[in-house]
Amino acid sequence: MPRSEKSSDNEVTKTVSRAGKPTLKTIADLTGLAITTVSRALGNAPQISEATRKRVHEVASEIGYLPDRAAQRLKTGRTNVISVLLDPHEEILGFGTSLIHGLARALQSTPYHLIVTPSFIEGNNVDAVNYIIRNGMADGLILSRTEPFDARVRLLLENGFPFVTHGRTEFTTPHAYVDFDNFGFAYEAVRRLIAKGRRKVTIIPPPKRLTFSQHMLHGFMTAVREAGVAYEVPDAVDLDCPADQIRDHVRRRTADVDAPDGIVCPGEVSALATITGMSDCDLSLGVEYDIVAKQTSHLLTQIQPKVETIYEDLTAAGEAMGELLLRRIAGEDAAELNMLQAPQPSFPTP
Repeated sequence: MPRSEKSSDNEVTKTVSRAGKPTLKTIADLTGLAITTVSRALGNAPQISEATRKRVHEVASEIGYLPDRAAQRLKTGRTNVISVLLDPHEEILGFGTSLIHGLARALQSTPYHLIVTPSFIEGNNVDAVNYIIRNGMADGLILSRTEPFDARVRLLLENGFPFVTHGRTEFTTPHAYVDFDNFGFAYEAVRRLIAKGRRKVTIIPPPKRLTFSQHMLHGFMTAVREAGVAYEVPDAVDLDCPADQIRDHVRRRTADVDAPDGIVCPGEVSALATITGMSDCDLSLGVEYDIVAKQTSHLLTQIQPKVETIYEDLTAAGEAMGELLLRRIAGEDAAELNMLQAPQPSFPTP
């Protein structure tokens, strides 16, 4: 029986596990192919037949073969690594997990691996980006929570380093991005609250430093001005505040005269905190007040089915960012690598 048949693979795999790290020669011995053919098949060279490429990848997976990254980098100048600078904020439920899931989908059939670098508000994230660029730690970078003139984006543009942002900036130089239509979210949320008979609306605003705050407040203000409805935008809290701080603000404001009875919550945590604050004032959701919230998981509607929601698909955003970054690394024009996700309301819209 040929050595490449399944009946002999297990025996050879055991030998490989005892002998040490599998190499190209190991795969060549298992398949009966030349080392150069194996190398080209692993690189998905179009000159190699699909059947051969499939067989080589199967054997490589069975024996746990991993390419020598140092050798690859010397040969190609690439690391085959994508780095994602991720802010572990708690307001958006499942934010990091969903984005990474989507990115992994985009990279699963490629030679690229994903490395996550934590990003903290109190830290200097420009230094983190500079470290990745200076030391050649990755071939491309994913960023989230952008600012209008984000210093990280400026540094990447100046160095010609491939990247994709989750969120937009106001730089005149185009760059690749995936963003959610936060104008549309706030606009539709306010219109829904007015349609439900609410006389005064408010919003738990995103932090002012972030670009999507401008988009969301623009949508909010456009809707209230078109309808001529009363409104307020609080200064005391924003989306990054702890849940108990949002709850206490809602409770204090609700105890005052002329309190809002329609609330736009750009996240599930802020919605739950708002409901708790209202409950502390003996007000019932769907009776004395209504909420329209942005939903990124299924938790909110399971806990509070009376909350009407607009869905943002973070997994799809992650997958799109991965695909756009691969195209950017391949040399495509950044101006063509943009995507704006449409809101998905749980309620009928006109």
